[in-house]
Amino acid sequence: MTFDELNDKQRTAVEHGEGPLLIVAGAGSGKTKTLTSRLISLLQRGVQPESIIAITFTNKAAGEVRERVQKMIEDAPSVIPAPEPESASNKIDSSFHGNDKTLVKELFLGTFHSFGARILKKEARIFGRTANYTIFDADDSKSLIKKVVAGAGLSERDAKRLTPLVLRREFSKIKDEMVDPEQAEDELVYRLFKLYEQALQNNNAFDFDDLIQKPVMLFLGNPEILAGYQERFRYILVDEYQDTNTAQYMLIKLLASKYRNLSVVGDDQQSIFKFRGSDFRNFLNFEKDWPDAKVVLLEENYRSTANIIKAASAVISHNHLQKSKTLWTNNPEGGKVKVVEQYSADGEAEWVAGHLDAIRLFSDYGSLAILYRTNAQSRALEQALIERGMSYRIFGGLKFYERKEIKDIVAALRYGSNPQDSVSLDRLKKSFLKKPYTQLKEELPQKAAMLRPVELIGYILMVTDYFNYIERTQTNSVERIENIKELIEFASGFEKMEDFLERISLLEATDTVKKKDLKRVQDNIVNLMTIHMSKGLEFDAVFVVGVNDGLLPHQMSYHNESEIEEERRLMYVAMTRARRELYLTFYHLPSRFLSEIPSGLMEFEGGRGFDDEERYIEMD
Repeated sequence: MTFDELNDKQRTAVEHGEGPLLIVAGAGSGKTKTLTSRLISLLQRGVQPESIIAITFTNKAAGEVRERVQKMIEDAPSVIPAPEPESASNKIDSSFHGNDKTLVKELFLGTFHSFGARILKKEARIFGRTANYTIFDADDSKSLIKKVVAGAGLSERDAKRLTPLVLRREFSKIKDEMVDPEQAEDELVYRLFKLYEQALQNNNAFDFDDLIQKPVMLFLGNPEILAGYQERFRYILVDEYQDTNTAQYMLIKLLASKYRNLSVVGDDQQSIFKFRGSDFRNFLNFEKDWPDAKVVLLEENYRSTANIIKAASAVISHNHLQKSKTLWTNNPEGGKVKVVEQYSADGEAEWVAGHLDAIRLFSDYGSLAILYRTNAQSRALEQALIERGMSYRIFGGLKFYERKEIKDIVAALRYGSNPQDSVSLDRLKKSFLKKPYTQLKEELPQKAAMLRPVELIGYILMVTDYFNYIERTQTNSVERIENIKELIEFASGFEKMEDFLERISLLEATDTVKKKDLKRVQDNIVNLMTIHMSKGLEFDAVFVVGVNDGLLPHQMSYHNESEIEEERRLMYVAMTRARRELYLTFYHLPSRFLSEIPSGLMEFEGGRGFDDEERYIEMD
């Protein structure tokens, strides 16, 4: 099998022999193709498939690599040597087989967690479990922590401070960052952590974080077991290496330390998951860990037009902590990046919807996307698309009025406006504690007759202490609070409750696109998603909305330069999703990142330009 479709740099990476390899893959540079081809190349050179593990971060990525590997093998099956005859020394452990029966059976291709789960399947006894252990998800873990807390005899003050959600975060941090729990700043957290660990063992269960942490502990505490796995897995390939956390980093380093045949691929400029614990310094420090590593830069972009690549590269060049590379493309120059100013979020949404409608009618673009920094921004966009009768889908999330916190508040508004609404009342009873529920039931009808919609929302939030409730009970509390603030902003434009509720009801009723219809109208669907969700995707035309200071970069990043650099990487990821056209829209204060795009690469529409001092005076 030859690799004629590869460019010179890709071929260099694919044909690398023994020893560590760092593949620095710029946006749209054929990362997956290179990783897959290297895997096939190892098989061609006679490396036994049971000696290889290829690790990805998501099942979707694993599936994509698996399909490509299988296709390449089917296209030229004779070039893959047959496995050696089974013997005592090379007997294959069926627990490490891939799930796809048509794939080379001995090859492990999957996520970090699926790999860890297979190790624990064999070694569970060391942790006091059996091989048929249960894996507890986030909800299971919270339920177990509740039981632990209930039996721990905490004071009322400590119980309020260390809620199950807070403790789960602390326990997850201990495991993901390989922290010695005895070094925990809070002695009570350490005590509860030990009780939680014992409870997991009593339940013959591991939690999700254990699937990485426990194998690392296993290897650190049992050199002879580590040596066995090192012999078994002599070739290790890791995708998206910039997204590894401490536990994942240690797992890979321990496994690869004997034979040193470690190939990693990634791009530090697209590291955007710090909030999940990823540390892109693992990627930047690869050459320190492996001084003799071969480094290959994949810099040719196959996705975007030249102007988009130049603009995105100009933005990311302002980051100080990064692996230097020069992204380029042989694609056409294309149009300039369009930068558009509007007067508000609703005005921005209406402009984007109108422009998307025109693109659908008068262009041959097959895929369209709107990207935003926070989920709360979807409210105005959904409204504008619905009013134009345009089909859309929220990628990886719920539509605005389907989100729990929005449904809770709208139910309270509806009951206040119509005390006969038993459905809304039932939701209040399920959502709130007895005391605030009773107060809402008694007082909402009277308050609704007296207050404007925005004032009634404020009353509901006060009675239920809703923001504090969300912070104590929801993992994505910041996002949910932003959604509520967006609802408040929308409600502030209405004087009468009936007008506000009618508007919401009509928006919900008009949004009639069913899931079964999505495939049929795929090319006309507008995809809405956060920038984080867009990682790894690409579209013909991309609208990045809310490119404002305070949103992108987010105001929570202002205090720390490293946080600003992460926000700039987000901007870079958003820009490089676009193949042919890129629109950057904002209102009020333009993002500092917009001024980092050379003026010759963009067209500015509407508004006063970035250098107008009056806008900054008005914002004071």
